[in-house]
Amino acid sequence: MEIVLRDNLILVTTDFDTLNTQWMKEFLNHHSRGMLFLPKAVMVFRNEILSQERDRFINQLSQYHATKHDFSHEFFLRSLLKFGNQPIRIELNRQEEPQEIAVNLYAYNSDTVLISLDYPNSWVLSYLRSQLEVYVERGTDISLVLDVSDYKAKARLERALDKRNVLHYRIRYSYNNRFMSKLYSDFAKYSFGSLCKEEEDAQKNHFYAILQCPIGASQSALRESYKRLAKAYHPDKVLQEAPHMVEHYTQKFQLLQEAYSALKV
Repeated sequence: MEIVLRDNLILVTTDFDTLNTQWMKEFLNHHSRGMLFLPKAVMVFRNEILSQERDRFINQLSQYHATKHDFSHEFFLRSLLKFGNQPIRIELNRQEEPQEIAVNLYAYNSDTVLISLDYPNSWVLSYLRSQLEVYVERGTDISLVLDVSDYKAKARLERALDKRNVLHYRIRYSYNNRFMSKLYSDFAKYSFGSLCKEEEDAQKNHFYAILQCPIGASQSALRESYKRLAKAYHPDKVLQEAPHMVEHYTQKFQLLQEAYSALKV
């Protein structure tokens, strides 16, 4: 394991065995909704609600790293804690071939979809939960049952399935010929007008979610959240990073501006 402290993040380069240690998995599972999944890496952003879990993880990370390299844990921990507000990027250091994981899709009807794995895989399932958690009705260590009764949920499912690489896994989605016809069978009942109205409401609710505010939040709450997030995701913070990181921050910053412009009075 190697840890590099940069101005704008903590970079942890490790192997897959360490990534699967209990303390590492617990930390990542707690933050699954706030993680950015990248090929061979995950980016964990600070969440005030989970600050204790983050501090505990940094302590465990420092102990593990100090033991491996035979130096003072207390000294290194103080250095790590100075970067406590920065994102943590955890990436694999082995350039191994991606392992293919089969993920099966089944539509019971237009409202309910089953996602199942042939074998347990916490990383792939964590990715799917991070993208679809608001629609998960129930789940196990190899399956998720989703409520996709509105078109917004279906659109979210489609976006989640577009991603095929999670860490060193390559996802292969499979479904039968009736999957799409079942999933979209209820769209025949919609008129053009009703679809437009639902799309307008869904877009407005999406803007509240981007600003991390409850629907109907006050103008002062929207303004405060916008300022805080715009500062955190300003592209200037990652100018020295890899192009995909600059692109991610730029897109997030642009979304924040769009959402605030749409909701402010």
